[in-house]
Amino acid sequence: MTLLSTPPATGDPTLTYALGKVGDHFLDVMYFDLGRYLIAAGVLTAILLVFRRWAGHRRIQQKNAQGSDYRREILSSLRTVFVFGVTTLTTLLGKELGIIKLELETTTLLTLIWQTALIIVVHDAYFYWIHRAMHTRRLFRATHLHHHKSRTPTPWAAYSFSTWEAVFEAAFMPLFLLITSLMGVAYAGLAVFLFLWHMIIRNVMAHAGHELFPAGWVDNPLTDWISTTTHHDLHHSDRHNFGFYFTWWDRWMGTEHPRYKEEFRKHAKPLRMPGIPGSVAERVSVIAMAVFATSIALAGPFTGIETGML
Repeated sequence: MTLLSTPPATGDPTLTYALGKVGDHFLDVMYFDLGRYLIAAGVLTAILLVFRRWAGHRRIQQKNAQGSDYRREILSSLRTVFVFGVTTLTTLLGKELGIIKLELETTTLLTLIWQTALIIVVHDAYFYWIHRAMHTRRLFRATHLHHHKSRTPTPWAAYSFSTWEAVFEAAFMPLFLLITSLMGVAYAGLAVFLFLWHMIIRNVMAHAGHELFPAGWVDNPLTDWISTTTHHDLHHSDRHNFGFYFTWWDRWMGTEHPRYKEEFRKHAKPLRMPGIPGSVAERVSVIAMAVFATSIALAGPFTGIETGML
């Protein structure tokens, strides 16, 4: 089955037909949202275990997460996956009713690049302001307190939200697509697909508990604007650093942690390569990480997954 088929008889979308299509794809959507979380968090956890000697030198906090922390993070993340799945189904319902424009056929490379970049930049702004709002006295306990129970974050904390926070976070996608549709833009399904993978990969990296970015990252103007693991880890221990992918909003609004770069340098140990000067090895590691960050934004390692799930 495909989401691109038209209703029998008249060919005009009806609510009954649209709800039927959503029902057909319920399990696919839940599988996709759950799979993204399990794969991203699981792979990063495995990397930290396999390279635990390297990771040990880059640990941000000395305290270890407990078993109860992992259980809380995973169970609440499963709840978030369900909320995200329902939101995805809502988006599909909007598409079937003609409210949301999604182009699930092939698209040009140029369109794919600018649409992926645009949705990431807009989501970063949305996340910053909704994140700051959830830190206000009226909203914090009901929305964001649960996430901050992870004082020592792990990759499994990526989706560890309360129900209300999950709803606020999930609302971005249908709102964004509704606005772009009203502007006459039919968003490419593949651009949405890449954004969703980019989001979860950057999310688990932000909660890794170990600095994954190479030494020199915050001192290079070409990379300093991309946030690091330390950037978000500091947020879990102090009320600063509300941004997600980039450091722009925190710097513009004066909410970046005053010791961010100092703390980053403390945890991001320079890369050592036999027979290669440290300064050269450091530059190589920064370039390699920049290429990786770009690749997961534009392609990612999962482009083979069927985009019809969207």
